[in-house]
Amino acid sequence: MPLPRVARTSGGHVWGETWRLLVAFVFGLAVWAAVQAQLDYRGADPAFGKNWLLVDLALGVASTVLLLWRRRWPLAVAVITAAVSGISSVSVGASAVALVSLATRRRWRELAIVAVPWTLAGISHALVYPTEGVAVTLPNIVIGVLSFAVSVAIGWAIGERRAFVASLHERALTAEREQSMRVVQAQLGERARIAREMHDVLAHRISLVAMHSGALAYRTDLSPQEVRDTAEIVRDSANRALTELRAVLGVLRDVPGPESGAVGGVGTGAAGAVGADSADRQAVRQLPEPPQPTLRDLDILVAEATSAGALVALERSGDVAEVPDAVSRSAYRIVQECLTNARKHAPGARALVRIDVDADHGRRDHDGRRAVLVTVRNGIPPRGESEPAPPGAGLGLIGLTERAVLGGGELTYGRDRRGDFLVSARLPWAS
Repeated sequence: MPLPRVARTSGGHVWGETWRLLVAFVFGLAVWAAVQAQLDYRGADPAFGKNWLLVDLALGVASTVLLLWRRRWPLAVAVITAAVSGISSVSVGASAVALVSLATRRRWRELAIVAVPWTLAGISHALVYPTEGVAVTLPNIVIGVLSFAVSVAIGWAIGERRAFVASLHERALTAEREQSMRVVQAQLGERARIAREMHDVLAHRISLVAMHSGALAYRTDLSPQEVRDTAEIVRDSANRALTELRAVLGVLRDVPGPESGAVGGVGTGAAGAVGADSADRQAVRQLPEPPQPTLRDLDILVAEATSAGALVALERSGDVAEVPDAVSRSAYRIVQECLTNARKHAPGARALVRIDVDADHGRRDHDGRRAVLVTVRNGIPPRGESEPAPPGAGLGLIGLTERAVLGGGELTYGRDRRGDFLVSARLPWAS
């Protein structure tokens, strides 16, 4: 028989087992002493002889030790101790502790099984120890029923409390897991937002660099002036890409630093140089951030695309200054991404950009809000089977769709009936 795992956790668990066993044994000894006193008072002996009191003591010790296995086999230990208590007074304490432990499981069928030997043990004890003239009396039956009910009630209450504490612990663990999941979701959402922003900012510039650097690599008939002009476009696009990349990454590291006091103004030597450098960084942090491009900057965007060799036409209806900055920035990013995709996937094809913000009979949302309609159409030139498709992750249009939906609008894209690629976005705003 395997030994009970008493010392498997901490010293507190060992002490918890020890004091329960001591209480059971001391209570049994008290019952044993009371029975012996009553026998001496009546001048009677146990049914098995005077020496049975020593056997009773040994059975009580064995029943107390048997309590160590009450958590592994609670029903068996409760039945055995209840049966032994019928012939051993010292085992009464162990029987009560085993019944309380079994009641913590809150299973009525097990308690009903133990009730049978518990009741018979009371009658058997009265026969083994004739402390009264009659073995079975009404007070003895009432005492047996009350002791059984009190033990069950105590164990049931302990089981309810343990279940309540376990539910609180489970709730705490669930809340901690949910909080961890919310943190992870927030981190993933922020990473996705930064990725979309970097894609919107860099894809346009990098595509210009890739196209012109490819021209320099394959065109050997360019004049020195054309090579210089192309190299100047590559350099300018790369510098603008770096500038916009710094602006995006600046959001990630824009953490206010500690106040440096007057260190920068009074230091001399190495300390003065460190203070001056700190002051320069502080001045850089205090510079105002450049405004993000909006629909008012479309002319510059179209001019850059045209200078790169793309065929772009821009049509506007209404005053773009009426569009709020947030909506205007989103519309600008949509046009920028569409021109970038047209330059990558449809080089040489004509692109038509149309912005509709007419004030008199302007676009209205279904709930009465103003809305700007952005339409970008470009042809799709035929591609040979051996010609590889340009690289792309497919995240640009997905990001544009999410940007439009988050603003309460919508964005659709795909081939139309004429075979052109059409991107149409509706971005609403409150009047």
